[in-house]
Amino acid sequence: MQNRFKSQADTGQSAADSGLPKRYALPVFTTNALSSVSYAPDQILLTLGLGGIFASGISLWVGLAVFAVMAIIIISYRQVVRAYPSGGGDYEVSRENLGLSAALVTVSALLVDYCLTIAVSTTVGAHYLSALVPAFSDHQIGVALSMVALLTVLNLLGVRESGRLFAIPAYLFMGAIGLLAVFGLVQEGMGTLGQAASASLKIMPLEPYQAGLTGLGGVLLFLRAFSGGCVALSGVEGISNAVPAFNRPRPKNARITLVLFGLISATMMLCVLHLAKVTGVKVPAFDSQILPPDNHLTTREIPPVISQLADTVFTSVPLIAFLVTATTALILAFAAHSAFNWFSQLTQVLSRDRFLPPQFFRRGDRRSISLSVFLPALLAAVLICVTNAHATKLIHMYIVGVFISLTVSQLGMLRYWKVKLRIRTFKESRKVLRRRWIVNAIGFNCTATVLAVVTLSRFTYGSWVALALMAVVFLLLWSIGSYYRHSGKQITVTDYEAGRAMPSRVQSLVLVSKLDKPTMRAIAYARAAHPSSLSLVHVDIDSAEFNSLKENWLASGLEIPLTVLASPFRDINGPLVQHIRSLRRRCPRDLVTVYIPFYLVKYPWQKYLHNRSAKHIRRQLRDIPGVLVVLVPWNLSDSLERAALRAGVEPLRPPEEYRHSSPVFRGRPQDLTKGAFMGDDGHLPWLDSVHGGWGIEQSRNDRKDRYHQNTQPDFSAEL
Repeated sequence: MQNRFKSQADTGQSAADSGLPKRYALPVFTTNALSSVSYAPDQILLTLGLGGIFASGISLWVGLAVFAVMAIIIISYRQVVRAYPSGGGDYEVSRENLGLSAALVTVSALLVDYCLTIAVSTTVGAHYLSALVPAFSDHQIGVALSMVALLTVLNLLGVRESGRLFAIPAYLFMGAIGLLAVFGLVQEGMGTLGQAASASLKIMPLEPYQAGLTGLGGVLLFLRAFSGGCVALSGVEGISNAVPAFNRPRPKNARITLVLFGLISATMMLCVLHLAKVTGVKVPAFDSQILPPDNHLTTREIPPVISQLADTVFTSVPLIAFLVTATTALILAFAAHSAFNWFSQLTQVLSRDRFLPPQFFRRGDRRSISLSVFLPALLAAVLICVTNAHATKLIHMYIVGVFISLTVSQLGMLRYWKVKLRIRTFKESRKVLRRRWIVNAIGFNCTATVLAVVTLSRFTYGSWVALALMAVVFLLLWSIGSYYRHSGKQITVTDYEAGRAMPSRVQSLVLVSKLDKPTMRAIAYARAAHPSSLSLVHVDIDSAEFNSLKENWLASGLEIPLTVLASPFRDINGPLVQHIRSLRRRCPRDLVTVYIPFYLVKYPWQKYLHNRSAKHIRRQLRDIPGVLVVLVPWNLSDSLERAALRAGVEPLRPPEEYRHSSPVFRGRPQDLTKGAFMGDDGHLPWLDSVHGGWGIEQSRNDRKDRYHQNTQPDFSAEL
C-alpha cells in the first residue's frame, strides 16, 4: 500500500521531495502533543482537588504513572515507524492487519478526536487569554468561538503547515516552560519561592471523596486523576503518520523525534506538577467547593496552573509572566490549527478510499478543502456552546478517542508481527520479531487498560458523548463505503460489445413557449447535434401565446415541425411527460433528447423569477428511461454574443443560416403550413412519415430498422 496517510509540511514543495530535519519535524508534528502540557496538570490537580488533597505529593506519582504509560506507547510507536516507513499511522496499520471494520473504528475515533482537539485547545486558550485580560473571564464562550472562526478563515485562505512557522511557537513554549522550571527550582533551593495566589483558597472536598485516598473512593479518585493526566498522550500518533516528511533516513529520524518528544513532554509536565505542589496551586472543579470568604470567586476567574506558576515565580518581573501565559495561549492556537490540517488529510485519504465523497479529495485554488474545514469547525463550535466552554467537560470526551486509536493500532501491530513470524524461518530473525511482538503486546495491554479506566471513570461525565459521535461517524463512513461499492458494481462494464452499441435513432424535442433568443439558441444546439428527427413542442395553456408562437413560427421559415400539446387544465408537465412516454413506447430502442432553454441569472433573487418550469420539467423527465434532458443556457446579464465580440470571437450565426447545411434537412424543403398539431386523441400524424418527409429515404430507414433489430440490444431498459 502506498502512502495512504501522508502529511506534508508546506515549505514550497512536497515533503516527500524535501524532508524536514528533526529540529523542524519536532514542532510541526508534536504541536498538539506539546500543547497538552498546558492542561494535563490542571486535570490532575482538579481531580485530586475533589478530595481536598491539592498540596499532597500524590500529583507527582500520578505524573510518573502517566510518564510510564507514555514511555511504553512511544516505544510501541517506534515499532510502527519501523514497520510502516511509508507513513499511514493508525489507519493503515488497522486496515492492513485487522480489516475494514477496525480501520473505520480507528478513523472514527481520530475524526472526532481532531474536532475535540479544536474545541479543547480553543477553550483552554480562552482560559489563558482570560488570565491575561480579566475582562474576558465572563466571555469565554465568545473568545473560544472567535478563535475557532479565525482559524477557520486562515485554513480557508490556505495557510498551511510550515516547519519554520510552527517552530516559533513550539520552541517559545518549550523555552517558556524551561525558564519557568529553572527559575522556580532555583528559588525553591534558595528558599525564596512564594506561594501561589490560590494557595489561600479554602476548598471543600466533595461528598464521595471526603476520605481522601483511603478506601474505594481513594482508588477511584487516583484512577480519575490518572485518566485526566493521560490527556498528555494525545497526538503521539502524529509522528508515525508523517514518516515520509522527515529527512533521510526517515524511519530513524522519526524514531529519534519520538524519543525527544517523550523526554521533553514528560520533563515539562513533571516540573509543572512539582512547582504546583511546592507553591500550593489549587484548581477547584466547581464553584461550590470554594468556601467563604472567597466564595465570591468562580472557577473561571481562577487562572490555569501555568499562569499561576508564572505569576508566582516571576512576581518581580511581570512582563516575563505575561509572556509565559501568552506563549501558552499561542501554542494552543497552533495546536487547533494543526488539528484542522490533520482532519483535512485524513478525510482526503478516506475520500480516496471511497469512504467519503470526492469533494473531500480535491483541493481548491487555496490548497484547502472547504468541507474539511467547515465540518470540524462547526462541530467544535457546537461542543463549545453545549459545554458552555468548560474545558474539563470537553476533556472527558476528548480522552476516550485518544486511547481507542492507540489500542486498535497496537492490536494491529500484534497481528503484523504474528504474520511475520509465520513466514520467517531463520532463528535469529525470529528472535528479533518475537521481541518486537512482546513490545507491542505490552503496549496493547497498557493502552487497553488505560482505555478501560478512562471509559469507566469518565463515562457518566461526558465520555458517552464522544462514543456516540464515533458510532455515528462509523455508521456514516460504512454506509458511504457500502454505497460506493454497490454502485461501482452496477456501473462496471462486463460486456464491451453491448457497451459500444448505439441507439437506433435519436429523436430531439425542443420545448418552446415563444420564439425568443434563448429558444432559437436551443434550436441551433439541437440542429448542430444532427438528430434523426427534430420537432418543436409547445404545451397550449394560453390561446394568445399559442397564436403568437404560430405566427412567429410561420414567419421564421424554420423547417422544423411544430407539435402542440393540448392542456385543458393548464398543466405543462402532464401532457409533456405523456407525450414523451408515448414516443418511448412506440420506439423503445430510440433515444429521446429534450432541449430546454435555461436562463443564467446574475443575482440570487433572480433565480426565483426564472427557470421554475424548466426545473420542474427536468425533475419529471430525469426518471424516464431513454430520455436525455439538455439545458441550453442563456446569460441574461450579459449576452454571449457581446461577450464573444469583446473577446474577438465570431458569434454564433442565427439558425436560419444553417437551414440547408444540416444533413438532417437534405432534400426538398417542407411545406411549413402543413405542420401537424396534436389533437385530443393524442395522435401525431406527422410522426408516421417524419423521416420520409425530411428527405431521408424510407427504404433506407427500413433497412436500418431491420439491422438494428437483429444486431442491437434493447435500450428501453438501460436508457
